[in-house]
Amino acid sequence: MFRKFFAVALVALLVNLGGVRLVYAASKEEKQARFAEKVKANVLKLGTGEAARVKVQLHDKTKLEGYITAADEQGFTVANAKTGVAATVTYAQVKSVKGNNLSTGAKIAIGVGIGVAIVLLILWKVVVDDD
Repeated sequence: MFRKFFAVALVALLVNLGGVRLVYAASKEEKQARFAEKVKANVLKLGTGEAARVKVQLHDKTKLEGYITAADEQGFTVANAKTGVAATVTYAQVKSVKGNNLSTGAKIAIGVGIGVAIVLLILWKVVVDDD
């Protein structure tokens, strides 16, 4: 009886160890640097110009809304669309950034969807008029 209990307990412990992952602690500066790199990649992906609309929240709780007028390796500039006031922001200052741009794939999908809708509308019109 004891052997069966011991065997079941040993199997349960071995199964439990199968789900263990090693976690490496990173310093706060390393986490911030990785996040700044992600923000930089996203901002550079959005591009510049009035079509590159963003909402930015900084670590000091400042909120900026407008479009990106310039972006480089150190930071980017956000211009308010209404007032025209520009604010330069470094990537390390950013808490969150949300872009309102559509990707090329999304634009293509919208175009294809509109094309399919037009074809279906024409086909429906042809079938209904034949009756």
